Amino acid sequence: MVNRSNFHLALGCLAAALATASANAAGAEPTIPQGRNAGTGSIVVLGDSLAVSPSRTQNFPAELQKRLDAAGLHWTVTNAGISGDKTTNGLRRMESVLTRDTRLLIVELGVNDGLRGVELSIIETNLSAIIERAQARGIRVLLCGMLVPPRHGWQYAVDFQALFPRLAARYDVPLVPFLLTGVALNQDLNGPDGIHPNLTGAQRIAETVWPYLEPLVKREPAPITGR
Repeated sequence: MVNRSNFHLALGCLAAALATASANAAGAEPTIPQGRNAGTGSIVVLGDSLAVSPSRTQNFPAELQKRLDAAGLHWTVTNAGISGDKTTNGLRRMESVLTRDTRLLIVELGVNDGLRGVELSIIETNLSAIIERAQARGIRVLLCGMLVPPRHGWQYAVDFQALFPRLAARYDVPLVPFLLTGVALNQDLNGPDGIHPNLTGAQRIAETVWPYLEPLVKREPAPITGR
């Protein structure tokens, strides 16, 4: 387990070091052409504990569903988050969570790898494979970036953060620069452990993700190429 005080201190330092780049990126919407009609289908969130916090029914994917419903967009969000999952787990089980109706995949994985010091090349290879397999089916991908405290060294932490925009550029997918923008280090938006979001925090995460998700769901439906 990560010591909460050390986690907050280290993550705060890292966030400050990367604040300018992340803030600039977070303020920009992805350059995705708009389609003529809003699409329909299933959105799968392939994630870890951040996708199921504070509970299986109250979490940021559920909040995204509320936003879709309020906007009259006929999409269904399936939460495939599992606490503790690393990118290897996500890659292994993605075939079982993608259905013929899946048109959009939100990839929220990697932070558990980073906290455990998993080799960065392994993280990047796994995320690459997830994106490639989704795109091979005609499924659009939204990638969520993360930061980790420098418990495995500052260089590791900086290189970890950099792999997300690199993957987004390589595969031409939109990127949420930092999923926990406004939530990390904010005790009012996290549960007792100070790391996982409470309901208000989950709502804030959905607010962060929405500007990147909305253009995708308003495009014309992508063709489904089969399982």
